[in-house]
Amino acid sequence: MEQLGKLDANGRLQALEGKTLEFKRDLSSPTKPLRTIVAFANSAGGRLVIGVDDDGTVVGVADPLTEEERITSLIADRISPQLVPAIDLVTIGEATILVVDVPLSTRRPHFMTDQGPEHGVYVRLGSTTRQADPALVAELERSARGVAFEDLPEPRASLDDLDLKALSELRGRSTDVDDLVALGLAVKQGEEIVPTYAGLLAACPDPARFLPSAWVQCGRLRGPSGTDIFDQTEIHGPMPLAVDRVMEFLLKHAYKSAVFGEVRRRDSYSIPVEAIREVVVNALVHASYAERGTPIRVGFYDDRIQVDSPGLLLPGMTVESMRRASRLRNPSLARIFREAGIMEQWGTGVQRVYDQIAEAGLPEPRVEEVMDRLRFTIYVPSHAPDAGLGADAKHQDQALRHQDEAPSRPVASLSSTEVVVLRQVRVDPASRADLMAALGITNQTRAFRRHIEPLLESGLLERTLPDKPTSRDQRYRITELGLVALAGQEDAE
Repeated sequence: MEQLGKLDANGRLQALEGKTLEFKRDLSSPTKPLRTIVAFANSAGGRLVIGVDDDGTVVGVADPLTEEERITSLIADRISPQLVPAIDLVTIGEATILVVDVPLSTRRPHFMTDQGPEHGVYVRLGSTTRQADPALVAELERSARGVAFEDLPEPRASLDDLDLKALSELRGRSTDVDDLVALGLAVKQGEEIVPTYAGLLAACPDPARFLPSAWVQCGRLRGPSGTDIFDQTEIHGPMPLAVDRVMEFLLKHAYKSAVFGEVRRRDSYSIPVEAIREVVVNALVHASYAERGTPIRVGFYDDRIQVDSPGLLLPGMTVESMRRASRLRNPSLARIFREAGIMEQWGTGVQRVYDQIAEAGLPEPRVEEVMDRLRFTIYVPSHAPDAGLGADAKHQDQALRHQDEAPSRPVASLSSTEVVVLRQVRVDPASRADLMAALGITNQTRAFRRHIEPLLESGLLERTLPDKPTSRDQRYRITELGLVALAGQEDAE
């Protein structure tokens, strides 16, 4: 009873129906309660409470022992494979209710016997029960066996469909065929080695050729109902490379203003960039690419950014539990994201998003299972053309332009990291590995983008082989402007 919650002043249970809890007044129509039990066993477990109205009012059951025997027989006769939940009688005041505790089953998928495994499999979607489609049934079967879809080979593909050069650059290390097998990106079949779906997602220039859902659709949608398509784009290619392109699209439609500090200005956006990036990464890593024709969708509405990824939560997971811990649907793909420095940690991303949103003073995000997908909504200040936010940003951008037009300081202010890099190449050019070692960084790809590319773009650093940016013989050297900046910084110190 404690787990069901206390009674409120009106005598109703305080617990609310959801993915793992449902109330039924009685068993006069047993089909729906049985479908709910099947759905609990297939999804995340749950509790069916008989003798309680939908609003939580406790009405009890007339003959508890008879009803207990009846529900036991119904479960045995009408649900396959055999399912044995715990059934308890609980007394609340003068009423007795039946509580059916259903665990997440290792024998899933369970189904209604009279409908068969093709049509009788059900899952929980929020507080509702829905029939599972063939793709979801297959995922339930694989998850019960501990098999991930991404580990399956794609017989239509060959190793020629993988861009090993791009994958090596992404990982920051050379990647050969043996590495592909070790990483789960390819598997041996007979005398051949063929890509797995994880390999296609990580390294195929067009994975949608084999996986119709492996692409991202982005849109800027205006108006109260979000039906005015102001701008849109499609992103194809390896999934790890999609993150930056999605963020570029979103930032193109966000407002940018300047925050002025004592020495340097800092660009500030009207959307929580880091939190949204984390949500996009999660969507790409956790999507069910077995779904056909349902791409990852990122919608920038006037008042929210909505990220939809195909597939419901993995069996055993709920919206509440995903804030505390994460289970990877695609661990091999996640490893590539992590090696590339795109995915910082495993298991803490969702809670970090909530924390960042709270720090930004924005409403709490909303996570929900909708139809065949997981939807993550982040609410942002209104970006409607007449909302006023654009006007404020416009005034701030004018101030930014005025600062750009004012006489500049003869020497740029450098961060401590920039000083380390420039000192490393002050005498002799250095390789990428040398620069990363000087910074004490092992994950080179993301660190290079964060610390080295800005120096190249600002003209403080240059390549020794400008026409061959990916050459193994590439070195980086300081420019005259870099020498001036470094000297000025050291004088200031």
